[in-house]
Amino acid sequence: MKKPLFILLAFSFIFQVAQAQEKKVMLILLDGIPADVIESVETPSLDAIATLGGYTRAYVGGKKGAYSQTPTISAPGYMNMITGVWANKHNVWGNGVKAPNYNYWNVFRIVKQANPKKKVAIFSTWLDNRTKLVGESLPATDGFKFDYSFDGFELDTIAFPHKTDRKFIYNIDEHVSKEAARYIKSEAPDLSWVYLEFPDDIGHKFGDGPEMTDAVKKADVQVGRIWQAIKYRESQHQEDWMIIITTDHGRTAKDGMGHGGQSARERTTWITTNQKNINPKFQNNPAIVDIMPSILAHMDIAPSEELRMEIDGVSLLNRVAISDLKATYSDGRLDLGWINYGAKELEILITDTNNFAKGGTDTYRSIGNVKSSLMSFSKKMSLPPGTYKIVLKSSANWINTWLVID
Repeated sequence: MKKPLFILLAFSFIFQVAQAQEKKVMLILLDGIPADVIESVETPSLDAIATLGGYTRAYVGGKKGAYSQTPTISAPGYMNMITGVWANKHNVWGNGVKAPNYNYWNVFRIVKQANPKKKVAIFSTWLDNRTKLVGESLPATDGFKFDYSFDGFELDTIAFPHKTDRKFIYNIDEHVSKEAARYIKSEAPDLSWVYLEFPDDIGHKFGDGPEMTDAVKKADVQVGRIWQAIKYRESQHQEDWMIIITTDHGRTAKDGMGHGGQSARERTTWITTNQKNINPKFQNNPAIVDIMPSILAHMDIAPSEELRMEIDGVSLLNRVAISDLKATYSDGRLDLGWINYGAKELEILITDTNNFAKGGTDTYRSIGNVKSSLMSFSKKMSLPPGTYKIVLKSSANWINTWLVID
């Protein structure tokens, strides 16, 4: 029987809408490029992406001088990015990656738990990103595995001979980025991470100068080939792609050869994305830990309530109601402050345990509600010495902080 034309058209429209709603994410980390450097070098690929969405300065290193201060070193930075928490939680303090706390799930595990059919991939110039930071196949990560991995080439000294000029790292970055572009174009995994190392290698060898400028330009070309693959997928398959690009740390102010400390230049990074629905937090001092919840927001995936209480970042997409929670305790009075983007009703919870860090559960108690657009809360209460976790809940998002009382 012939169906009326309007029914066929309606079905076609619904099918196309459903196709357009297939959301995918490409996460790229370009190692060791300070904000002032990326802003001074011609980067046509990054600029094209930012024109669609935005570019902003960001920060790494946690709360300076406080419980979450995190070294501006590569591995802690990567872990901040994929878990949405600082080193006081994920427990990665250096590139040795000695004892990660996998109870703070990374974004790949969260996506896979939410929908095991989702495909996740990694393309990396450093094998430890997969084997140690993500913890692939380890009992502590419940045997998590990527659907596709392309890494470990820094160990292949025949195909990539190690010479003092470090160009073998550039060659590996080329190899990795080309495969990422090819695989994205043909297979389009739902969530991918590309890690490119060469700019940081050049920074350590030469510091600030023409060599670093050239390394950044080369990285921009590599981003460009991945971006072209994404644009192909969007045009041919009606997929909704988020690309988000960042770096893991800045560099020392003196000569740009080092990093690891808490100077302004070492802490100042940047984020670029194609997303149009960025919220006010994007331009208001965002952090590397904000990337993980932003990815989940784009993919319409929510973490467990227990993990949501722990995530230090907030999404830079869609609606944000609150951010930047701070707590102090003096003379028997608890004082809280935060940034309010329009929240009208908030609940405040507190616990004096940290069972979550050991795989357990914390019991929170409510200590108050705020029913206005206020940005502070004060309450007289007795809190013995110890570490407290405080969570502020709004209808749009939750934020948390630790309070350490000596």
